Amino acid sequence: MKLTRWTYNHLLLQMQTGRARSMSPGKVSHIKNIPDCFLKMIKNQPLCRAGCGKDVRHFEFEFVSSIIEYGVGDVLEVLPGQDPAAVDAFLQCCNLNPESLITVHPIGMESRHRDAEGNDYKVPIKLKTFVELTMDIASASPRRYFFEVMSYFATAEHEKERLQYFASPEGRDDLYQYNQKERRTVLEVLEDFPSVQMPFEWLVQLVPPLKTRAFSISSSPSAHPNQVHLTVNVVSWTTPFKRKRTGLCSTWLAGLDPQDGVYIPAWFCKGSLPPPPPSIPLVLVGPGTGCAPFRGFVEERAIQDMSGSAAPIMLFFGCRNQENDFLYKDFWLSHAQNSGPLSIARGGGFYVAFSRDQPQKVYVQHKMREQSQRVWNLLVEGASIYVSGSSTKMPSDVMSALEEIISKEAGVSRETAVLQLRRLEKDGRYHVEAWS
Repeated sequence: MKLTRWTYNHLLLQMQTGRARSMSPGKVSHIKNIPDCFLKMIKNQPLCRAGCGKDVRHFEFEFVSSIIEYGVGDVLEVLPGQDPAAVDAFLQCCNLNPESLITVHPIGMESRHRDAEGNDYKVPIKLKTFVELTMDIASASPRRYFFEVMSYFATAEHEKERLQYFASPEGRDDLYQYNQKERRTVLEVLEDFPSVQMPFEWLVQLVPPLKTRAFSISSSPSAHPNQVHLTVNVVSWTTPFKRKRTGLCSTWLAGLDPQDGVYIPAWFCKGSLPPPPPSIPLVLVGPGTGCAPFRGFVEERAIQDMSGSAAPIMLFFGCRNQENDFLYKDFWLSHAQNSGPLSIARGGGFYVAFSRDQPQKVYVQHKMREQSQRVWNLLVEGASIYVSGSSTKMPSDVMSALEEIISKEAGVSRETAVLQLRRLEKDGRYHVEAWS
């Protein structure tokens, strides 16, 4: 078979990514080292009003290698790119030659040539590439042991003393204030202690591994062949010392220009939300970016409607303001009309809680209580419940609202309602996907 230049470059990138991550000492994930595929971004669309204080993006990707079969409710794991300037600063700070070729293998496995996936430990890789693909130098904070090892390599006495103090039991609270609370990165710590010249053999073991980031897929493959979509909150916050921090992967994705054609390593995984059969009615609760998987659910059901009448969907969505962050407003409303999957005429419905548009806060659980009888009717018809979003208070508040609805509409005690919800969980009719 004759390889085109594009195919050759793709295979080279795939092998390079797999080889680098197979060498990394930090086994942090269940996923394979070699990506399932590479994706190319074709759309980067802000979903919130500019200047409202929130930034949520709709991303669309095309498969540029093999097309991976996935289902609604699945999860996409993405390996983020790192800022080239930060990588260069790290290499310079550590006095490392970016062009040097290295091999890295686990201790005790020197005689082995390959890992479980067939990646060759003996094939060298460029040091800069290894750092880019495996070492989180500008996002994750180092552990206490990192400071202890740094103290052995510090040549300035005042730096050595401070590092020893940080590594001691007496310095634990001050280390927490300096490091974890401020989310100090490996690069920032090394720049604060310039006399430290830690050998690469130590750095490769102590720098936190670069982790993939997991996102709920927000598309149906039936509606978008050869594509996968994500709905991503671009994370940013301010530390106690007023330093602005940003999420590595979300900020990187938001900064990509679809015209640049960057190849993104990706893995597909099963999530906590199994795809429902078309005959099962659904009660979906997804405030904020928790609506992401349910966009795929609604797309899938609209496709299923074309070959027969699928069961209805009742969706409860929540956001702060109708004008600022009403994610996918036109999409939801279009499917709530003309006997669409979300239409009241079909037995479904679309209900939105705008938490900040009135003096008293209104959340999804309040809207659920308002539609108590309709929720109960769907449950009687055999509906499954899906909850997706923040893992703070929302899942428990939704559970509490459902307990009230069952108790009220079925005329049973709260204790009996709790037992009925547990039965739904046991029967695979209550699913939650929550994240912090």
